Amino acid sequence: MTQLSHTDMAARVARDIPDGSYVNLGIGMPTLVGDVISAGKEIVFHSENGILGMGPAPAPGEVDWELINAGKSPVTLLPGGSYFHHTDSFMMMRGGHIDVTVLGAFQVSEQGDLANWATDDAHLPPAVGGAMDLAVGAKRVLVLMMHTTPDGRAKLLPECTYPLTAAQVVHRIYTELAVIDVGPDGFVVRDMVVGLSREDLQERTGASLAFADEVALLEPSGS
Repeated sequence: MTQLSHTDMAARVARDIPDGSYVNLGIGMPTLVGDVISAGKEIVFHSENGILGMGPAPAPGEVDWELINAGKSPVTLLPGGSYFHHTDSFMMMRGGHIDVTVLGAFQVSEQGDLANWATDDAHLPPAVGGAMDLAVGAKRVLVLMMHTTPDGRAKLLPECTYPLTAAQVVHRIYTELAVIDVGPDGFVVRDMVVGLSREDLQERTGASLAFADEVALLEPSGS
């Protein structure tokens, strides 16, 4: 079984973002989504540090360190884009003006609880940023993360063991193995990577999985 690459995962998220959406991308892997939106879609990307109309990462040699996203990575600004005060950015987030946010996570519970700001690792200091505001302010919350921790511990659980960012907010989860909805009765698998059995996916998941009537297959690109 070949897992999806980070780019494959971001591309799968991008497929689910409706044309015309205002979208916030969290730091880390979620920022890749902005680089793989299809040319036929017009998506307005928002960054919590005060950007609207954010473009993809700049080409080598074209970096402007005066223009960075919330994760301090250089970005570009599309025609018509703007940057503004941090307070105005958080007003957009808290006011329900963001259609979709794509966030990373340490854990997600089967109720859709999100934990993405603190762990039990003393070497990883807590850092909530604007995640709490995004998680409760965005109309739809998508999580892009690895299915397990580097040492193999489950991140999809009956209950989160880490401090919550927000309760019952996650709609869909994208990992290197599957696409999983948070339904009224828990996790529902919509897509699975080619070559992975349902039993294997369940073994890597800490909560019970249900499966959609038709589970689509995800084909790694080899990137």
